[in-house]
Amino acid sequence: MKYLVITVAAVLLLVTGSLIIAGFRWKDKSRKLLEGMESAVEVPESGFYRPQMLEGLPEPVQRYFRTVLEPGVPLLTGVRVLHRGTFNMAEEGSNWKAFSSEQRVSVYPPGFLWDARISILPGLDARVHDGYIDGEGLLKASLGGLIPLVELEGSGEIARGELMRWLAEAAWYPTALLPGRNLHWEAVDGTSARAVLQDGGIDLSLLFRFTDEGLIDSVWSDGRERMVAGGTERTPWEGRWSNYQWREGMLIPLSGEVLWLLPGGEKPYWRGEITEIEYEYADTGGAP
Repeated sequence: MKYLVITVAAVLLLVTGSLIIAGFRWKDKSRKLLEGMESAVEVPESGFYRPQMLEGLPEPVQRYFRTVLEPGVPLLTGVRVLHRGTFNMAEEGSNWKAFSSEQRVSVYPPGFLWDARISILPGLDARVHDGYIDGEGLLKASLGGLIPLVELEGSGEIARGELMRWLAEAAWYPTALLPGRNLHWEAVDGTSARAVLQDGGIDLSLLFRFTDEGLIDSVWSDGRERMVAGGTERTPWEGRWSNYQWREGMLIPLSGEVLWLLPGGEKPYWRGEITEIEYEYADTGGAP
């Protein structure tokens, strides 16, 4: 019995040590990815939001910016967001697990890294990197930072899907939605408009639907790649935003839900809320 106890203790010690080492390695990977993203950051030509920037935009888009941006708010260059929520791990049905995450965002050029911990079992997490960096997408997940679960990286559809996520989440950093050299708006009707984004060799668009109060209610695509049985399948996709509150001169949603729109009905897979958000601004050189 004594030898069994010693053996079990040794195994637990080995596993604990391996998890600690894997955690340090994961942090190092996160640091290197962020360095690659931040080295490409560019400063916007104009340091402040001005209502004159809205001339010629579709009416629901003008109403949105007038609602969520105070005149003179500095244009953003970067964002740090902390989240908590639940993630549906099941390909079919529901298997919701708690997560916490830190996300860093580059406004121009578009980029982000989502660094998440999803609780699988007591004391055991799945670690996830999801991002768009230097024109390429990545989705990497591992159990405890040790056992690879998903390894996707590169251009093509993975990059397109991650850039789509960046655009949909721009409700958190709304000055990124102002028209510029890589983004423009197309009119649809009185309550929606299409944002068209170009980065590198990727061109995409998302349909933004607005509430009567001028807020983004949802963001929709007719096709984003979804992992299915070891492959991918282009599937209608939607993000929904709520609980708007003011943060540093910007009205942003603190809660959201992301879901696939399947032939058999909706399949939510991410529900979260912002627990902390920090903004980085261009060097404005004084008042607007």
